[in-house]
Amino acid sequence: MKKEYWWIIIVYIAMQLSSLVGLPLLLFGFKYAGINQKLAVPIWLIVSFSIALIIILVLLRKEFNTKRLEERNSSFGSSIAWAIFGVFLALFAQYIAAIIESLLGIKMGSENTKDILTIIDTLPLAILVTSIFGPILEEIVFRKIIFGALYKRFNFFISAIISSVVFALAHMEPVHILLYSAMGLTFAFLYVITKRIWVPIFAHVTMNTMVVLVQSVYKDDIERLQREAEAVQNFIGGFL
Repeated sequence: MKKEYWWIIIVYIAMQLSSLVGLPLLLFGFKYAGINQKLAVPIWLIVSFSIALIIILVLLRKEFNTKRLEERNSSFGSSIAWAIFGVFLALFAQYIAAIIESLLGIKMGSENTKDILTIIDTLPLAILVTSIFGPILEEIVFRKIIFGALYKRFNFFISAIISSVVFALAHMEPVHILLYSAMGLTFAFLYVITKRIWVPIFAHVTMNTMVVLVQSVYKDDIERLQREAEAVQNFIGGFL
């Protein structure tokens, strides 16, 4: 794997761990300055993700400027079509995974999503992290680098499954490993079929934005439907 790729992974991990030191310092500073401490989390996320994204894009600048003649990428028009179709494909994969999780008795709803919505409610600008910065970083790290490195040695399924499971575990919700892995498999498929990293990035960004907007606008209705679905699930479980 390229030296730049190792540095990108290090930067990504450092960004994820930076809150352990940076957030307490920011909370102390806000308290001392009389600023609402609830803003510390979204502000730290925006700052840390922005810095990491800038560093990673700088590390990839030579690669972006170099046209790889040996790679036969899909046509631009075909890539756009796959990018758009990929949004629905990812949503469908997520839907199927959610049904399977429900049949396995896994509780509906994601604590990670709830936390994200709380952060956005506190500071709406944080949607930049969840809908743009985050997906771009994740596709570069998990698809372009991790999946790409594995794909050079193994077939698609082995490479996609391993990278998707790592992607799922990185979200710190092992109970929903199937849900996140389904998304990872979809994005890996889009990357392979087009050989353009911006295709899964587009699908990931669009899907995250749609989910956040729907969850924010229809929050009460979704919570009601989840309660009803859980009631039905418990009722069926009682018979079984």
